[in-house]
Amino acid sequence: MALKAIFLNCTLKKSPETSNTEAFIGQAQKIFAGLDVETEVVRVVDHNVKFGNSSDEDKGDGWPNILQKVKESDIMIIATPIWRGDRSAVAKLVAERFDGIWEEADEETGRYPTFNKVGGVMVDGNEDGAKKAISSICFDLSEHGFTIPVNAFSYYVGKAGPGPAYIEAKGDKHFFTNRNLYHMVYNMVHLAKVLKEIPYDTNINDLNKKAEKISNTKD
Repeated sequence: MALKAIFLNCTLKKSPETSNTEAFIGQAQKIFAGLDVETEVVRVVDHNVKFGNSSDEDKGDGWPNILQKVKESDIMIIATPIWRGDRSAVAKLVAERFDGIWEEADEETGRYPTFNKVGGVMVDGNEDGAKKAISSICFDLSEHGFTIPVNAFSYYVGKAGPGPAYIEAKGDKHFFTNRNLYHMVYNMVHLAKVLKEIPYDTNINDLNKKAEKISNTKD
């Protein structure tokens, strides 16, 4: 079964500047390759992604092309460095832009185009904040229609306090991080295959009508 995974690298560094997040992604790509899954990496800051919460902010907005790549993939991983104890501003921008997916729901079923796609998270840095970033991103992924499997994350932060980042610290040799990477990749691939075979048949519009019948407010 042919599958494709896309990584959105939310580093603050434009190409060709060295990105620890890119190096971390490379480790995951190797595992995906072992499962015959095609991968692609998009470094978000290399594109003119505008601020907003729609799928297209016009005037040369780079987000529509990135979103199209996501729609053509089965698996998406948000990969972000830690800045000030949380995900990067770029990762937050990406989450805000995914709000536009709500306006692209299927007219008959109400399902978003992200239904039947699997989501996951990778976080790297040299300070605390990985679990906070992961929890925020996983919530966003679920709200935006992605399905999240068991252990759909991996992170590297080294020892507590500022220190060497992923490349310098040889994070690719770190057992805890690599163990989580294997769990993440294998579980994501498994779930992507399941959703290919048995996609969601939920009719969101019908469920909304059921909710209206037992409610006395409209929102």
